[in-house]
Amino acid sequence: MNGTRLDDGLARLRALARPQALAGMAGFGLTGDARLGVAVPALRALARELGRDHALALALWDTDIPDAQILAGMVAEPARLTVAEMDRWVAGMRSWDVCDQVCLNAFVRSPLAWDAIPRWAAREPEFERRAGFALLAVAAVHQKQRADADFIARLPLIEAAACDDRNFVRKAVNWALRQIGKRSGPLRESALTVAQRLCDRSEKSARWIGTDARRELLARR
Repeated sequence: MNGTRLDDGLARLRALARPQALAGMAGFGLTGDARLGVAVPALRALARELGRDHALALALWDTDIPDAQILAGMVAEPARLTVAEMDRWVAGMRSWDVCDQVCLNAFVRSPLAWDAIPRWAAREPEFERRAGFALLAVAAVHQKQRADADFIARLPLIEAAACDDRNFVRKAVNWALRQIGKRSGPLRESALTVAQRLCDRSEKSARWIGTDARRELLARR
């Protein structure tokens, strides 16, 4: 790609830096040695100005700057993402906000997204596994035409990962279960059945996921 385009994007990104916000962000798990502290609304505004540019997105990702990686997801062209690019991005994730924002802004719009969910959900690294469940959660919200049966077929992934007590994994598993349950009446009942089974399990993380999801879904009946 044109190096000037990357240089310009990084210069504009650095102009939005908020070093005074970094300590507070770290308290919420928003970490990364090169983080600039740019607010998400400012990133969205910059992405609109830059426009979709897949080559720029790939170059921004390779900087390893968390803010630039979030911006990469916003300017990527989802239809041009390849399996190799998506897997490489997931393997390079080091914070939950980068994971969730890229799933929301790029991955969920890719025709490759649905098949990526079980692949990443089976991974061991924390943010790779989180990506599988974050993508499932945002798919439940944004993939309006997908059949309920497709989501029912993904519920075993939730039960399989519910024993993972790592914070950023269990929260994503919980998020996916809740979003599936909020998609439709039949899916709410299927999700509640899973939630009850999790409540009855011995693992603390499974019980937390089940209890939290059950409380929210029952309130929506």
